[in-house]
Amino acid sequence: MPFGCSTSVRLRSFRGPALLLLVVALVLTSPLAHAATGPLVLTNSMVGFVAVVLFVLAYALVMAEEKLHMRKSKPVLVAAGLIWFMIGWVYVQAGMPDEAEHAFRETLLEFTELMLFLLVAMTYINAMEERRVFDALRAWMVRKGFSYRQLFWLTGGLAFVISPVADNLTTAMLMCAVVIKVAEGDKRFINLACINIVVAANAGGAFSPFGDITTLMVWQAGMLQFYEFFALLVPSLVNFLVPAVAMSLFIGNRRPDGVEEEIDLKRGARRIIALFLLTVATAVACHSLLHLPPVLGMMTGLGYLQFFGYYLRRTLPRSLERKRERYTRAGDERRLAQLGSVVPFDVFNRVARAEWDTLLFFYGVVMCVGGLGFLGYLSLVSELLYNGWDATWANIALGLVSAVVDNIPVMFAVLTMQPEMSHGHWLLITLTAGVGGSLLSIGSAAGVALMGQARGYYTFAGHLRWTPVIALGYAASILVHLWLNAASFHVMQ
Repeated sequence: MPFGCSTSVRLRSFRGPALLLLVVALVLTSPLAHAATGPLVLTNSMVGFVAVVLFVLAYALVMAEEKLHMRKSKPVLVAAGLIWFMIGWVYVQAGMPDEAEHAFRETLLEFTELMLFLLVAMTYINAMEERRVFDALRAWMVRKGFSYRQLFWLTGGLAFVISPVADNLTTAMLMCAVVIKVAEGDKRFINLACINIVVAANAGGAFSPFGDITTLMVWQAGMLQFYEFFALLVPSLVNFLVPAVAMSLFIGNRRPDGVEEEIDLKRGARRIIALFLLTVATAVACHSLLHLPPVLGMMTGLGYLQFFGYYLRRTLPRSLERKRERYTRAGDERRLAQLGSVVPFDVFNRVARAEWDTLLFFYGVVMCVGGLGFLGYLSLVSELLYNGWDATWANIALGLVSAVVDNIPVMFAVLTMQPEMSHGHWLLITLTAGVGGSLLSIGSAAGVALMGQARGYYTFAGHLRWTPVIALGYAASILVHLWLNAASFHVMQ
């Protein structure tokens, strides 16, 4: 989801016309709620049919994003508007305009809380990137001259560890940059390493409330407490390790030539990392101790960053002068030249660099699914999914759907329905929705991004060859969760 960016940039040109059927299946079988259904059941009306067609057409355009060169937010924004226009017109004609307005405002409030939360997280990640935190980590890994097998495990392990607090897209691209730089064009190794990174980044995001948009949605909805997500640590680790062990057997142990690269952190980089951790702690405290939405803590944390940005700007001339004197005495011409290109830190520039297309796409999806739920379409077959099926199998199936359809509407549908499920089942849908996207290269933001970054090395077909092994990890992680967290299946939400 990873975060913002990250998590929604999923639907690309590789999805053929057959996937339209999967989108329709999602729309018609997504468990959106009895609570979201309006007083007028419009499933058999022309308005209802047109709403479904609009949603499917919008998703078809999203799937063709790379071919059309049109940002994915455009079609879902228009579809959301048209669906709610029709809902508003029908309810005005029926003399119940307040009902539609109330439903729209409730759906909008859910999106707004999540959007502001993600915006702050994206801003911090962008600030750390601007301060060269990720560049410094990459340079350290490149200088060490690890063997291919060590590099395979190091990049995968770091992706698993970093993605719970940073978005899976940033994490995956950072690790991929290291692999490409040191692998000397070794196509086979780069493909295996990228697959490993994608699986690790998605698995790492599944056991943290901050690891993916879907986990954030579950936490903010109050389905699980902050500490309960960590029950998924071992299943997520199994999801990463099973395919990683299998793939590592096919990697030679030769050592590439070391590449020298020196990166200096910009002033304040470490303090921004500390402020991000303080912001996360503030958000957790707001939710756990004060029973207030976590977004309150995140927005307060944005204030922390703004104050620190003010401090950096005010003290910049004095800092530059001290460094100029020090580098002059040391005769360091390289660093002296770099001082001439120093740009003052600007928080609002970091906000502007947030992935706005992802945030707007998120808005369109949430409002479309909310509108279809209010029309009554989704509740029509919700009984089939969670009452007709066992909840365990339903959640496993939804995880598989997330490999080809964005996991945001899947999770939003489940949360809106709020089926009677135990804590164990809520943990299960969190796990499957998070790691199901690893089955295909187009199933996650990390996979899509790496196909572009490692073009010609990491491909859809290359990933597909290892899908059976990744599926084995998917099944193993579910079995480990069912065994390790068996007691949680007896605790009802």
